[in-house]
Order: sequence, then structure tokens, then C-alpha cells
Amino acid sequence: MSSASAILLVLASSFVSCYDPSPLQDFCVALDDANGVFVNGKFCKDPKYVKAEDFFTSGLNIAGNTINRVGSNVTNVNVDKIPGLNTLGVSLVRIDFAPGGQNPPHTHPRATEILVLVEGTLLVGFVTSNQDNNRLFSKVLYPGDVFVFPIGMIHFQVNVGRTYAVAFAGLGSQNPGTITIADAVFGSKPLIMPEILAKAFQLDVNVVRFLEARFSSNY
Repeated sequence: MSSASAILLVLASSFVSCYDPSPLQDFCVALDDANGVFVNGKFCKDPKYVKAEDFFTSGLNIAGNTINRVGSNVTNVNVDKIPGLNTLGVSLVRIDFAPGGQNPPHTHPRATEILVLVEGTLLVGFVTSNQDNNRLFSKVLYPGDVFVFPIGMIHFQVNVGRTYAVAFAGLGSQNPGTITIADAVFGSKPLIMPEILAKAFQLDVNVVRFLEARFSSNY
């Protein structure tokens, strides 16, 4: 490798980092009271007032309520639950599934997700971008199996077993965000014009109106 190539490689690598910005101190425990000022993240508590509880939460041993229209429940452990996660670029979720339940197609705009199945059987998968011809990568998981969903990719999990399923997932952001595709498209506020969605999805406009009525009412 020439010296010029080596310099270019070093310069390029200097711009590579995890999605959340790297911390500039040991920790930055989130402070809720910031007088209404918004920043990309949260303000830091004075380190001398930080305590162990700022890095702690409990309750992930408790199953979430799956009695809902999708038959699943996501329990988030993000910066809103543990202030000490602020600037650390990581969070966690527990996902409970009733038999036949699903975590419907969604995306995390700010995080890659790595999921481990603890109980049950899940069918999981993600779809790549238009540039990659929207390929589906899918797998049936059993307890102890791990699957990765790359950042920004539409993905899903479905309980294909006869018993309840439980999974835990780590995400590469303190606040990864979630966009559930059906809710966003058919339940936006205000609603997208039905004619636009009818053409996009190649559906009768009355079908779109029905879907928008369903998703906008939070049935």
C-alpha cells in the first residue's frame, strides 16, 4: 500500500463511528429539567449528584401484556427508563408474544438490533433497500438463537409456535426510535390522501379508506 493510500485510509477510518456520538466523559446521566431547551440527546446531571440508581432499572422478568391487536408487547429500556444510558449509544427491549402474535413490520431509524430468543419459536426477517432489490432475509429461531436486523431495515418477528415466546434485543442507540409501517402509512396525523396510497399500493381507494379508518382509530 502506498503512503498516499495509507493516509486516505486513516482519514476515512477517522469518520467511522457508532451511530450515536461518542461520549466525551465517563457518563452523562440524563437530566429531565432543562427549561424546555431541546438538544440531540439530553442534558447531563452534575456528576457529583449521580448515584447507582441512575444506571439501574428492574422488571424485565415480568411478562408484558399481549392482549392487543397484534398479540405482542415491547418493554423498552432506553434513556427514558435509565438516565445513565444518555450518550452511551445502547438500549434494550423485552418482547413478549402470544401464540400467533407478531411484532409487525417496522424499522428503527437510528439503530441496528440484535435479538436473542429465550422462549418459544419465532419467524423473523428483514427486507433490504430498493437498491438491493428488496431481498427478504428470514429465519426460524429457537431458544438460544440470535438474529441481527441492520439499521433502518424493515423487519418483523412472528410467533409461529403454540406457546408464548420471549425475546430480548439490544439496540445500538440510547433512543433508537420505532416506525411501524402500517401505523405510519395508514394512521398518520393528518391522514395521507387515500388516492396517493391507492396508487402506491395498487389498491382500490375504498380499501385504503377502510384501512385508514381502522388504523387512525387505534382499534
